Amino acid sequence: MAARAIWKGVIRFGEVKVPVKLYSAVQDRSVHFRLLHAKDHSPVKQAMVNPETDEIVPYAETRRAYRIDEGSLVMFDQEELDALEPESERDIEVIRFMPPEAIDHRWYDRPYYLGPDGSESAYFALAEALEHSGREGLARWVMRKKSYVGALRLHRGVPILMSLRHEEQVVPMDALEPPKGKALDARELDMARQLIGMLEAEFEPEEYHDEYRARVLELIEAKRQGKSVKVTPFRRPEPSEDLSKALEASLKKERKRA
Repeated sequence: MAARAIWKGVIRFGEVKVPVKLYSAVQDRSVHFRLLHAKDHSPVKQAMVNPETDEIVPYAETRRAYRIDEGSLVMFDQEELDALEPESERDIEVIRFMPPEAIDHRWYDRPYYLGPDGSESAYFALAEALEHSGREGLARWVMRKKSYVGALRLHRGVPILMSLRHEEQVVPMDALEPPKGKALDARELDMARQLIGMLEAEFEPEEYHDEYRARVLELIEAKRQGKSVKVTPFRRPEPSEDLSKALEASLKKERKRA
């Protein structure tokens, strides 16, 4: 099935304008269930309930509030919050260009493919310019009343836009306590190097799947066919606390596999 565009925009830098369509580069493949009443299998729905009276509260009678440090509440009408949302627009403004390694992976959020929206010549000129420059753009845009910052880059000849997390979303590394414990001795270090070398390989995404999702789908199919199913809990072996023994066991296992 052909991908469907989720939004249209115009990439702008300087006097350059490139109309594009955005396509989501990832999709939700989770298994979704319906919530039913166990007695008669009729669907149930969520409701907002006043915990003091047990009465259902209509959505129109709700208000949003923010609890401040002193414990008091600051109340808001939805109209007040709506007024703070950014104005919708179509511009994807490239504000600077930088080397591709300038943004580390902690900031990556969600990727989007970019396709041409009418002007294919401008689109392919953009792709060619990105390829020859060896740079990626830092862009900002507003989509569906939400502001974004993202990286404009080329992936296998196709321009993509990678939305980035904002500064306040990323936990700084100095918030972690430095690791403690003794350093590896020469023998442990040698075994660790051997193990790393034996495990070295290219990343092949087709080898990695959502194991839980696969087991759920197998269970659904078995139940659909009326089979008697006994679910065995999935357990991983407990890691050894003896590093030397763990390294030895890992090397032995990889040598057998090789």
